[in-house]
Amino acid sequence: MIDTEQLNAKYGIPNATGAGYLTTITLPFKMRIAWQRSSYVTRIQCHHLIADQLLAVLEDILGHYGYERLVELGIDLYGGCFNYRFMRGSTETLSRHSWGTAIDLDPDRNLLRETARTARFARPEYQAMIDIFYQHGFLSLGREKNYDWMHFEIAK
Repeated sequence: MIDTEQLNAKYGIPNATGAGYLTTITLPFKMRIAWQRSSYVTRIQCHHLIADQLLAVLEDILGHYGYERLVELGIDLYGGCFNYRFMRGSTETLSRHSWGTAIDLDPDRNLLRETARTARFARPEYQAMIDIFYQHGFLSLGREKNYDWMHFEIAK
């Protein structure tokens, strides 16, 4: 995992607006907003240095599952990418979302403190999705630490 000092060195010092480092990518499939499932996003903002990788992840997930299956599995439930904030439970350490180098998917069924016993993404049908993230340089906190299964972040 990359630490805050390494993030700052490679991706710059984050700021509340993302000015100077965010770019907008057009998603290869529409995603439902997790907290308002009748609303969709077709574009999201992420750090410009990971944009191609993140887009490749989403394209490969779509290619593997097909749109209907990924909707059925809730992989299209968007929980956020750029969000300038502290990590939950911290008042000093910024979240990886502050750099736009992480994405959350299906947060309602992959809660922060859930383990592999109950998290949806720990099930076998999601292993291909997680593998695709790894193939493109991301890691899963669920796989790495057995919590926050919704969260995928750039690994280096």
